[in-house]
Amino acid sequence: MAKLQAIRGMHDILMDETPRWQYLEKTIRQTLNQYGYQEIRLPIVESTELFSRSIGDNTDIVSKEMYTFKDRNDASLTLRPEGTAGCVRAGIEHGFFHNQTQRLWYSGPMFRHERPQKGRQRQFHQIGVEAFGFTGPDIDIEMILLCARIWRRLGINDVALEINSLGTAESRKQYRDTLVSYFSDHRQELDKDSLTRLEQNPLRILDSKNPDMKDLIGAAPSLLDYLDDESHEHFNALKRGLDNAGIPYQVNPKLVRGLDYYGKTVFEWITDRLGAQGTVCAGGRYDGLIEQHGGSVTPAIGFAMGVERLLELVKLDGGEQQLPHVYLILSGEQSTLSGQTLAEELREKNASLRIIMHCGAGSLKSQFKKADKSGAKLALILGEDEITNDSVTIKFLRQNEPQISVNRAEIVDFIEKQLFTG
Repeated sequence: MAKLQAIRGMHDILMDETPRWQYLEKTIRQTLNQYGYQEIRLPIVESTELFSRSIGDNTDIVSKEMYTFKDRNDASLTLRPEGTAGCVRAGIEHGFFHNQTQRLWYSGPMFRHERPQKGRQRQFHQIGVEAFGFTGPDIDIEMILLCARIWRRLGINDVALEINSLGTAESRKQYRDTLVSYFSDHRQELDKDSLTRLEQNPLRILDSKNPDMKDLIGAAPSLLDYLDDESHEHFNALKRGLDNAGIPYQVNPKLVRGLDYYGKTVFEWITDRLGAQGTVCAGGRYDGLIEQHGGSVTPAIGFAMGVERLLELVKLDGGEQQLPHVYLILSGEQSTLSGQTLAEELREKNASLRIIMHCGAGSLKSQFKKADKSGAKLALILGEDEITNDSVTIKFLRQNEPQISVNRAEIVDFIEKQLFTG
């Protein structure tokens, strides 16, 4: 019988890891709520056509990386490789773009068949943020400020912001012709992927990670020289807003992003602390995507952040561990029922209190070992004497303090003072 194990590139998130996930997700959710973004929950599986039309047939995601299959009705379905396309589909289907503005966010697993490596797995998790119906650069600025606030709250340092403008479709077309001419004159220096992109989407060559092409790409014409007046004005207003907010940034004319739907503002938050997978958050404007799918003209901008990559930075910088506050130790036949009642009373009085009640019997010695291993600050001991005396014995697990007895009616106030007041 074959050994049971997870599919390559799809990992379990084990119990010792989930507290950090919960901390990160809670922090980001609270920040998004502050800015008025509402959660939308989207299907994991969508029609394949949705992604091929949105992302682009010639992108690596669609041509090489999607998990696509036929269902029993012979329909082509795909595990979502990103979230924007599904969010756009939902808005068109349910009609919440028409004459409205929306600030939305979503989270969950995405799927791409890539070579697994640190920071890049085949099942990975993203938190995506989208805004619809906003034309001006003020929403672009807000999204970048939102990201910066998330980094501060997570204690993430050493992330740098890069920005660029891809201009309008018209300015990109003019630039495309210039770029094709430039790279055609250097065909012998292009790798296989870039030769394919030269025919299909030459801007994607600028996104190549091949170090042998670094100098060639660096010498390529700059898209910023081909921007129309509208795009110049939008980009300059974005920079003024970031300067006013004190957000440092670097203009990177070679930043194009890997998806076909972007135009005007694009941005990435990058770090040198994760090796080759240095992008932790990226996004930009996609003003034409909703119309492309049959909806009315709707300006839009969004970004997605990779949860696994952020967690690596939180691990490096520290982060809250959701350890229990209290471990309830039980001794004697009557202690289980009384202990369950006590634990429920404590949880009812304070929703923030994390309490583990020992289950499964065991000696006091073994229970104390488990209490200490749990990371709890206090052990509450409930035995026959305590039940008779209507009291609870307290053992301080992280302080060099003598064991004490507290009247059961006063235990809530005692815990509040020990754990939740300065």
